[in-house]
Amino acid sequence: MRRTTDTTDSTAARAAAPADRPEGSGGAGSPGRLRALVEAEYGGIGGGYVNTATLGLPPARTAAALRGALDAWAAGRPDVAAYEAAVAASRAAYARITGVAVERVALAGTVAGSVGLIAAQLPEGADVVVAADDFSSLVHPFAGRPGLSLRIVPLAEVASAVRPDTALVAVSAAQSLDGRVADLPAIRAAATEHGARVLIDGTQSVGWLPLAPDMYDYLVCHAYKWLLSPHGACFLTVREGLEATLSPAFAGWYAADDPWESCYGPIADLAPGARQFDARPAYLSFVGAAASLSLIEEVGVPAVNAHDLALAARLRAGLTALGRTPVPGDSAIVAVPGMPATAPARLQQAGVRFAARAGNLRFAFHLHNTEADVDLVLNALG
Repeated sequence: MRRTTDTTDSTAARAAAPADRPEGSGGAGSPGRLRALVEAEYGGIGGGYVNTATLGLPPARTAAALRGALDAWAAGRPDVAAYEAAVAASRAAYARITGVAVERVALAGTVAGSVGLIAAQLPEGADVVVAADDFSSLVHPFAGRPGLSLRIVPLAEVASAVRPDTALVAVSAAQSLDGRVADLPAIRAAATEHGARVLIDGTQSVGWLPLAPDMYDYLVCHAYKWLLSPHGACFLTVREGLEATLSPAFAGWYAADDPWESCYGPIADLAPGARQFDARPAYLSFVGAAASLSLIEEVGVPAVNAHDLALAARLRAGLTALGRTPVPGDSAIVAVPGMPATAPARLQQAGVRFAARAGNLRFAFHLHNTEADVDLVLNALG
C-alpha cells in the first residue's frame, strides 16, 4: 500500500474511478451511442484536425481532470493520494486495453528510455533486427549500444530476416512514416522458430489496432497519440518470466515494493513483476491518462478500429479517384507521396491540420473525426 498524507477528494480521484471495470468489458455498443459519446467529449472541436499520429486530442473528461488537478495544485492543495489513484487506474486500464495482467505493466517516461532498458542487457554481439525507417526512439537505443549487431531491413522482410542467432526483433506495429502495419503474426512465428524475442512499439497503434498479447515479449507505448493522453504517460509491458532480461540498475524509488518506505538509500525490495521497472510517474500526465483511457475502454478498441479504418478507407478511395496513389494498407494512418508542392498550402488554407513526413503528406483519423473531415481534405486537394 503506497502511503500518502493527503486524502482530499479531487477531479484526479474521480478520473481514476474506471479502474474497477472488469477486464474485457467496455464498448459503446450501437453506432448511435458511439456518436453521442464522442459528441459529448469532442462536440466543441472544429473540424479539420486529422493529425492524431502526431498528437492525440484530449476528450472533455481529460481536460476537466487536468484543469481540476492544476487548479488544486496552484491553490496549495495538491492531492497526492488522488494522483496515486490516477496512476493505478491508468496502469490497470492500459493492461485491460492490451489484454495483459496488470502485473505485466511498468510505468515509463519515454519510448527511448524503455527501449534502452532492453538494449542495455543484450549480450555482446547480439543480433537485433529492425525495420528501415522505423521511428528513431525504437531504433537508436540499439544503434547507440556498443557491441550489438544491428540489421536494418525493409519492413516487409523483417520476418524473413530472423535467423538462429537473432536475439531480438524490434518493430513498430504501425509505422509513423506512412502508416504501414507490420505482419506481426509472421514476425512472431519467425521469432518463435529461432528463439528470438519480440519488442513492439505500439505508440502509433495501441488504441485503434487490436494487438494480441502473444505477439510480443515487450510492448512499449507512449500514450500521447491514439490513447489521447498527455506526454509523459508511457507504458512498458514485460512478458512473465522475462524480468531477468532487464537491468535493475535503472530502478529508482518508485520501483520498490513499497515506494514510500524506500525513498532513501538502496532499495531493499523491488516490486514484483514488471512494476520493478517503474519510472517515477509524472503525476499530472497520469491524471490525464486515467481519464483518456477510460474513454478508450468505454468505446472499445474494436469500435475505434472500425471507425478509424472506415474514415481512412474513404480518404484512400477519394485520393485514388483524384489520380493520387496513397500508401496501400488497412491503417488509420494515410500517407500520400508525390503530392504537388502547392498541396500543403491548399490544405492549410482549408483549415486542415495534417503532417508532412519524408516526402509524404500524412493524415490520421481518430474518434473525433467524421466523414466531413475526409471530405474537407479531398475538396482541398481536388
